[in-house]
Amino acid sequence: MPQLTESQNEEQQLLHKLRPSRIILPVLIGLSVVGFMFWRSYKPGDLAPLANAKPVWLLIMAVVLVARDAGYVYRIRYLTQKVLSWRASLDVIMIWEFSSCVLPSAVGGTAVAPVLLHKEGIPLGRSVAYIMATAMLDNLYYVLAVPLVVLIGGDALYPHEALQGGLVATLRIAFIASYVFVSAYAFLMVYAIFVNPRSVRRLFIRLFSIAGLRRWRNKAYQHGNELVLASAQLRGNGVAYWLRAALSTAFVWTARYLVIGCLISAFIDVTWSEFWLIFGRNLTYKVILLIAITPGGAGIAEGAFPTFFGKFIGTPTMTSFMVLLYRIVTYYLYLVLGAIFLPRWITRIFGKKDAKEIMAS
Repeated sequence: MPQLTESQNEEQQLLHKLRPSRIILPVLIGLSVVGFMFWRSYKPGDLAPLANAKPVWLLIMAVVLVARDAGYVYRIRYLTQKVLSWRASLDVIMIWEFSSCVLPSAVGGTAVAPVLLHKEGIPLGRSVAYIMATAMLDNLYYVLAVPLVVLIGGDALYPHEALQGGLVATLRIAFIASYVFVSAYAFLMVYAIFVNPRSVRRLFIRLFSIAGLRRWRNKAYQHGNELVLASAQLRGNGVAYWLRAALSTAFVWTARYLVIGCLISAFIDVTWSEFWLIFGRNLTYKVILLIAITPGGAGIAEGAFPTFFGKFIGTPTMTSFMVLLYRIVTYYLYLVLGAIFLPRWITRIFGKKDAKEIMAS
């Protein structure tokens, strides 16, 4: 049997982490938290609003979810300059979403995505460049969206009704700190890709040569090299390429943040000002998910949801139901889809024999 190269071995180890059996832990964690919430809060009659569901808003929510995924598929196909077919693009996005569900939020699907593109026939250097481009665009959306939602929502972005003053202050500091960090990193990536990647690589090496940070020096050096490579691969693309990428990024993230508002509107009467406040609170809610250490934020996302959105829903029981429905359509759905798409993709890429070894528990 031929020996695997180090790169091939790393790829198979990474894909082994995504085997479908991995869905068990996050499902158990998430459903346990929701079950506890129902047990603690349930009162007969609290679910009465379900009888007045608005089919139009449920349909809008479904359209938003499909449009979001279609936007992701469109973006990855055109970022890779149509090297990926529509089918390959769909496979990549579904497995990318699945990996975000079974890996800790801090890792997400970014660690898996270059492997997916590489196995689809895109050279590894280009694969890394394309994923870094998506990360840069995602961060820039956040950088531009936050000032807009702060302008619209102001201090109401923070759940004063659910948290004591000290906790609100802590959340505000965390939100500001995350925004500063994401902004600095986003503009550093822009500078590295379009202006001077080698100076950014030197900055990383010097920064992580400081005592206490040296353990990550090799990773920083690798990341600096990836930025240099990404710059070489991407800098020559024209304005139309980046405009299309930016617009598709704005589309998918806006759709992503609209889901909760559509879901609540399907059962509860909310004003348009409340609807856009819900949209804005998604960005503060995201801060909690960014620091989640569980797979896909399981348990933490469910537990934090009532704090940010409970005031728009009403009773705790109804809020618990909304948590469950929200996680079904934005999380558990992708666990199921990933468990379907991943084995088929691995079989297509590696063949049936190797697929059995990779996916073995």
